[in-house]
Amino acid sequence: MTILHIDSSITGENSVSRELSAAIVKELLAADPGARVVTRDLVAQPLDHLTLAGFGSDESRAVLEEFKAADTIVIGAGFYNFSIPSQLKAWFDRILVAGETFRYTENGPEGLAGDKTVIVALARGGFYGEESPMRSIEHAESYMAAALGFIGIKNPRFVIAEGIAIGPEQRASSLAQAHRQVPEAAARALAA
Repeated sequence: MTILHIDSSITGENSVSRELSAAIVKELLAADPGARVVTRDLVAQPLDHLTLAGFGSDESRAVLEEFKAADTIVIGAGFYNFSIPSQLKAWFDRILVAGETFRYTENGPEGLAGDKTVIVALARGGFYGEESPMRSIEHAESYMAAALGFIGIKNPRFVIAEGIAIGPEQRASSLAQAHRQVPEAAARALAA
């Protein structure tokens, strides 16, 4: 198994999404010690925002090939201004490519990457879950689920810690709850 580990939070060691994505990768490796891990830190090595010239660049091709070669993708994502970090959006722009990860047909678009498993570690400062009145402005989980579904990955798993900016007690509680979700998310990924 090849695991592609993507991190995109700018907060470094204080990042909840980085802590959770590392825990997910650790859990996957415990179950499959022979797995190969490819790490891409989108803060340490940011991708340029997509341009026409950049679309066909060697770097864009390398990012796409890295994604295509992975069996399991673990994404660490913060929730910035109601959506994903722009550096993570630049990565998605490299992997959503017609003829590579999806194609257009007479019946509409068809995803070509459905053989992959994706687990997303998502950290949100406030509460944006299903029961929240703020749900309508949550565009990170919804964007990633839609983008991944478009390329054929219909059931991405989300490990979510939310309310982490409310205060230290809430942060600790949310982080503990999210860590309890990690073994199940990894087990489901391995069973897929």
